[in-house]
Amino acid sequence: MNEISSRFMSSPVRIALDVMGGDHGADVVIPGAAVALTRHPDIRFLLFGDEAKIRGLLAQHPKLAAASTIVHTDVVVTMEDKPSQALRRGRKVSSMWKAIDAVRLGEADCAVSAGNTGALMAMAKVNLKTMEGISRPAIACLWPTLRGESVVLDVGASIGASAQHLVDMAVMGAAMARIVFDIETPKVGLLNVGVEEIKGVEEVKEAGATLRAADYAGLAYHGFVEGNDIGRGIVDVVVTEGFSGNIALKTAEGTVKQFAEFLRGAMRSSLMAKIGYLFARGAFRLLREKLDPGKSNGGVFLGLNGVVIKSHGGTDAEGFASAIDIGYDMVRYALLSRIEAGIKGRPQAASAGASPGEDGTQAAELQVSS
Repeated sequence: MNEISSRFMSSPVRIALDVMGGDHGADVVIPGAAVALTRHPDIRFLLFGDEAKIRGLLAQHPKLAAASTIVHTDVVVTMEDKPSQALRRGRKVSSMWKAIDAVRLGEADCAVSAGNTGALMAMAKVNLKTMEGISRPAIACLWPTLRGESVVLDVGASIGASAQHLVDMAVMGAAMARIVFDIETPKVGLLNVGVEEIKGVEEVKEAGATLRAADYAGLAYHGFVEGNDIGRGIVDVVVTEGFSGNIALKTAEGTVKQFAEFLRGAMRSSLMAKIGYLFARGAFRLLREKLDPGKSNGGVFLGLNGVVIKSHGGTDAEGFASAIDIGYDMVRYALLSRIEAGIKGRPQAASAGASPGEDGTQAAELQVSS
């Protein structure tokens, strides 16, 4: 990682957890926090949720209990709540809202939740607001590739994108890639229906022309990439608007499950196949985990005045710990400062008007990997 001052490194990273969010709530969040604490002993946790439930689980993790402060709330945003409903019912009182609000108040450096994606994005945008110069936030995820991993955004924060919003996402994605991959000048590509400059919608073509002409110092613009290029890992950052990005993510996750079912059926087709499967099932399990973007847990909300991480709703303790790890790195290595510096020097698209799409409560209905 990049060099950080000793003063900064000595300060704890304060992480607010929506303990009640996700499919399993505290039963996964608390053990996950305990795992993350073993990897990062300088974390201090703010735990928002049912105090009795939390204290019961903390009894099994004394080190975590010593590093945590509990804030009780009875209100939980469910996985079925629409963003607008969550804002009306859970604003200022739910465990999700309180975790985000701790970031706004300066009580925490980062918020992590496995709860409803749409509600989390809506609450984060309403509470933290977008950074100056950013019209809309984006959700970035880590995508497994043949060369390792790539940052892909937007995977579901909003629908549609102007040329300027695509340029902004290129800058934000590059800032994240510099932290995650320790690359000074990440290679960035725009997702398109072809690699030729004449192909694609006008917004994508204009964003490509802007990035190409600007020769921007914070990233290396590769050009257009197609859907099959994402898994090849030919670029470090893939930029697209949230509708197509969400479809790409869900398609990849579904394909992995389909492949696993086909493989399982083939392994049961004969006695010899069953015997072979017994010897190879560990390798098949590792293959599935390697192929599935959903296993790279922790979507980063970019473009907000605060760090918010979305964990998959059905994750286990190790997966939730991975989401905390990402939040830790985003704070420790100054994601917001890197984005702010990038935005100040970013290229401007010719038609930098308002982006198409919807506001935080409506666009977030996409529900990315909830």
